[in-house]
Amino acid sequence: MAPTGAGKTLAGFLPSLVALSESRAKPSERKLHTLYISPLKALAVDIARNLEAPVEGIGLSLRIETRTGDTPAHKRTRQIERPPDILLTTPEQLALLIAHREAADFFSQLRCVVLDELHALVTSKRGDLLSLALARLHRLSPGLAAIGLSATVREPDALRQYLVPQNALSESDPDTGDGAGPFSQGEKARMRGVAPPDTARPSPQPSPPGRGSASSPMADLVVVRGGAAPNLHLLDIGKTLPLAGHTAWHSMPAIYDLIRAHRTVLVFVNTRLQAEYTFQELWRLNDDVLPIALHHGSLDATQRRRVEAAMAAGSLRAIVCTATLDLGIDWGDVDLVINVGAPKGASRIMQRIGRANHRMDEPSKAYLVPGNRFEILECRAALDAVEEAAQDTPDARLGAPDVLAQHVLGMACADAFDPVALYDEVISAAPYATLSWEDFEAVVDYVATGGYALRAYERFAKILRGPDGLWRVRDARVAQAYRMNVGTIVEAAKVKVRLARSLRGKPGTVLPKTGRVLGEIEEDFADTLTPGDTFLFAGEVLRFEGLAEDEAMATRAGPGTDPAIPSYAGSKFPLSTYLAARVRAIIADPFEWDRLPRQVADYLLLQRSRSLLPGERDLLVETFPRAGRHYLTAFPFEGRLAHQTLGMLLTRRLERARLRPLGFAANDYGIAIFMTRDLSERIALEPRFLEDLFAQDMLGDDLEAWLDESSMMKRTFRQCAVIAGLIERRHPGLKKTGRQVTISTDLIYDVLRKHQPDHLLMRAARQDAATGLLDVRRLGMMLERIQGRITHKALDRVSPLSVSVMLEIGRERVYGEGADEILAEAEAQLLEEALG
Repeated sequence: MAPTGAGKTLAGFLPSLVALSESRAKPSERKLHTLYISPLKALAVDIARNLEAPVEGIGLSLRIETRTGDTPAHKRTRQIERPPDILLTTPEQLALLIAHREAADFFSQLRCVVLDELHALVTSKRGDLLSLALARLHRLSPGLAAIGLSATVREPDALRQYLVPQNALSESDPDTGDGAGPFSQGEKARMRGVAPPDTARPSPQPSPPGRGSASSPMADLVVVRGGAAPNLHLLDIGKTLPLAGHTAWHSMPAIYDLIRAHRTVLVFVNTRLQAEYTFQELWRLNDDVLPIALHHGSLDATQRRRVEAAMAAGSLRAIVCTATLDLGIDWGDVDLVINVGAPKGASRIMQRIGRANHRMDEPSKAYLVPGNRFEILECRAALDAVEEAAQDTPDARLGAPDVLAQHVLGMACADAFDPVALYDEVISAAPYATLSWEDFEAVVDYVATGGYALRAYERFAKILRGPDGLWRVRDARVAQAYRMNVGTIVEAAKVKVRLARSLRGKPGTVLPKTGRVLGEIEEDFADTLTPGDTFLFAGEVLRFEGLAEDEAMATRAGPGTDPAIPSYAGSKFPLSTYLAARVRAIIADPFEWDRLPRQVADYLLLQRSRSLLPGERDLLVETFPRAGRHYLTAFPFEGRLAHQTLGMLLTRRLERARLRPLGFAANDYGIAIFMTRDLSERIALEPRFLEDLFAQDMLGDDLEAWLDESSMMKRTFRQCAVIAGLIERRHPGLKKTGRQVTISTDLIYDVLRKHQPDHLLMRAARQDAATGLLDVRRLGMMLERIQGRITHKALDRVSPLSVSVMLEIGRERVYGEGADEILAEAEAQLLEEALG
């Protein structure tokens, strides 16, 4: 652990550089010595570039290479044949490497693995996949040293356990059967499936000690303290901000002025849609023709590499970027970071501001640019968190079964595996340390048959067991399909955007497969376009000319167009629990309001005079009529995901009470439910009505019943099915469309729900829904917090606080100035009503 700019990454490489400098082996005899794992492609490329300078300065003759999804196939093949001394890669590429038939030889001399920005990996399924790969590396290279690096760590012990092998099945070779482990020789034989029928079934392995206990293996911890405190400010443009909206269009001139006044600026946004919009607005203001670039994950790799190279060379004044550049990037000329919109997390903003003046002894300079008045509260909370160096990275997670299924298939692609030895290896990975033999057996059975309900279909059988008890991949096509579909990031189906050439003399007619590829947009967005429509992508206004196979053909549009902006599913950050609690504390304490801009303090005073403000642990519920409907609004301040789940469950309860809810809307701060009946009288007559409505038992049968009926469960199941290899998005010589994947998984979901509801993937989908899309744990904590602390205020009209969430009702999918104009009109009307 060390602050940004402290030199963690180079320090992680120092033991390797010393060892390689002392090596007497000829370059032709050397194999891979050090492996560096990065969560971002751009970071791997940047570290390789920064590492080459000291290596050349020392005079070492080393081969340093990168391997990401952007690396050409011929180079990846050559790396297997002639490994570099140091390889910088990503978790997905590591999964492919350990599944290669030459993996044992490739990693035979591996001595060090460096995991950079480890906090960003361990809290997702990518971290599960990486932990399994790390367990395999420890087996292939006994004595391997694993080094984890991070500047934002909340629970160091969880990361320390992640780096070293956890409880093993036995201390001896699993084939010896000498009784050193928890299973006897007969039990091990039965586990391999080769024991006589009367052999007793093994008991599951006892759960290991609790995480963080003294008996759990841990890596050594090195903490570097100190460093210059960041110079962080809230951008004040002297105007009253709206109550909703996230584009921050009103701040674009001020952002452009900051770019003009600084040497090199990184402008961070939270979504790719915001990136396209912000870049276009800044370019419109760019009368000085400053070199400003755009960087996000949907742009073509060539374009991204070109931008990164230009930034490293110091030839750009600014880059508008998403999370693709917010970890570890070290560009010394960056002297300012601007974060557009609320940061949503304290650790995230610390990482982002650390990109400016990336040196330990020089303060990072940054501005937070709120998009609305509520985001001012978030930004204020983030400023306090940064000042205190507080962290809010999520907790370490339990390993997902669908990721384990992918790994099991990968190990069969590498070589035939013994189930006992693989189980031993899997439970040495921290996320899977508590995995029972029965659950592991179920995963292997799923990979071998598809599960009980699907075992009649040969296409789901991926591995076969031989008479020796070893499992092997069924055939070469299965292995090839695995390599084409590896990874845990399941994005919506996409189509390439190609800047095509028009056919001379025939406007609107283009030559297919001509011109350069700009990147990718989601298939669902492409389906909404008709020839002649314009859209904003890769920093240009494009005219859609039509689809050619899997490509959207486009030409540059003329002036005077009103382009749409592609949106991408799942790209919004949730509000962290830590910042949410700080926002509630600020609202509840009037003495804190002196530190807020006048417009926010006045807004809170107005709410207090018209209604109430919730206490730090309280829930405020307001009811009021408007335009022939009745509304219930509540303000938990727990983030959009938890509020959406709460809205779904509350509407079910209101339906059972025959109160005829019509729907709900939610944002990061509150929820609004609209209905045809007035709740005020019911609440007045039944004092416990609200307590029962918000009771914790809604997370029991109500949640289960809603999940059974929800289309969201099908979407979650679809993602698990793709990760686990049940449905392959890419086939050798063929690519499935998003609709084909949807139809396939929906049919299988219906079969499993009816015939095998405890199927591995059904359980995985429920686990994902609870921890990710529904945020059930956080909702449960909120329901526990508010018990006996619900305050109801019956009003004759909408309150100032309710205006923000009311603006979410029926909100059109319009972006840019059009969206802001629509919101401004609705806000003005609602505020006029609120103020009487």
